[in-house]
Amino acid sequence: MNKVLIVGAGAQGGPCTSILSRDESIEEIRLADIDLNQAEAVQKKIGSPKVKAMQLDAGNLEAVTKAAEGMDAIINLTVECFNEIIIKAAVKNRIHYVDTGNSAETLERYAKGQRVFDLEEDFESFGKTALLGCGGSPGLVNVIVRYVCDQMEEVEKICIRIGTKNIAKEGDDVVKGWNPGWSPVTALEGFAEQPCVYEDGEYKRLPIFSRPEEYPFPESFGKCLITSHLHDEVYTLPLNIKKGVQEVDFKYPVDPIAGALVKMGFADEKEIEVRGTKILPREVLLKMLPPMGDAFLGESEETAGEDSGARGMLEVTVDGVMNGRKVAYKAWMGDSEFNPDENQYLYETFGTTQIMIPLPAAVGAKMCMNGMTDAGMISSECLNPEQFFKIMGDMGVPMEISEQIISEKSFA
Repeated sequence: MNKVLIVGAGAQGGPCTSILSRDESIEEIRLADIDLNQAEAVQKKIGSPKVKAMQLDAGNLEAVTKAAEGMDAIINLTVECFNEIIIKAAVKNRIHYVDTGNSAETLERYAKGQRVFDLEEDFESFGKTALLGCGGSPGLVNVIVRYVCDQMEEVEKICIRIGTKNIAKEGDDVVKGWNPGWSPVTALEGFAEQPCVYEDGEYKRLPIFSRPEEYPFPESFGKCLITSHLHDEVYTLPLNIKKGVQEVDFKYPVDPIAGALVKMGFADEKEIEVRGTKILPREVLLKMLPPMGDAFLGESEETAGEDSGARGMLEVTVDGVMNGRKVAYKAWMGDSEFNPDENQYLYETFGTTQIMIPLPAAVGAKMCMNGMTDAGMISSECLNPEQFFKIMGDMGVPMEISEQIISEKSFA
């Protein structure tokens, strides 16, 4: 039986707590947030005696260290600026650590060949794992890439394409406000930071919203406008997949509202003066957005069967050598149509339908606590794909991936 500290009770922390509260291997969950009312609201909705709500400032190392006493792992579901403090708290307690993404500054350390947090040897010394970037993307995407690359002798190029769209329904507002559905700070920074591509064995920075294309996703999903985007996969996959990787390219859907906000300066760290008062535009924007934890708190059996109109698709293409022949190996998964029965099943199983990020984080934490990971500091592509998929299936979500292998033939 394991005990877990979850830091952050918002859009991902609430669902992750709900998922793990129903897991027989979990004995106790401490759910910590700067807003005690938010943590208590999540605790009340879940209704499990395993869950204990507590107030915690994630920027206070001493407080986080104390909150983690007696735990087996910390799952960090806050914004990335708190990563280093929470990792240090895990080291002080000699326990596992899991998060769902790295900051732009941390990613730049990968590109420069620098040590990420100078804590890897600490985790190795007491035989625990710091698992960085184990959500949806990065996270599940990396595990899928590893699964594909494991089938190949050589890997030359890895392309990751994510598509989203919203199906308008009768009664929907024609114009809507911006709601990224997860951390607005992280979402905004992701669009504002220059993306990176790995080409010819080197990391190269690109302008924001560069290399646009109307990408044709498989099946009935259709085309989606995507561009280069700052993301962990570009930085970590070349280091861990090896096998001769020369290129890693990640593209993400264009968000016109977020793009406009970035271009107008709402992501800048510079204050502006308005009627004699200095303000940070980003703080004004964040104040006007709905609380991200409300989506989980507002879920019910009734809403689980309702179609939000949101659709998502992931496609991974790996070029390389398989069984002695050059191939392009494609793997994809996603939703072209809404399935109310599937959503009802997810709600009955986990108490939430919002599993894309928190479920992989929970799986990664279970792998750490079950001794299935290497000691030290690793990224999610270092996990064993078969073990990862099996745990997902055992928890209630069998992995379903479509695959296509296109072989290059020579008639010379």
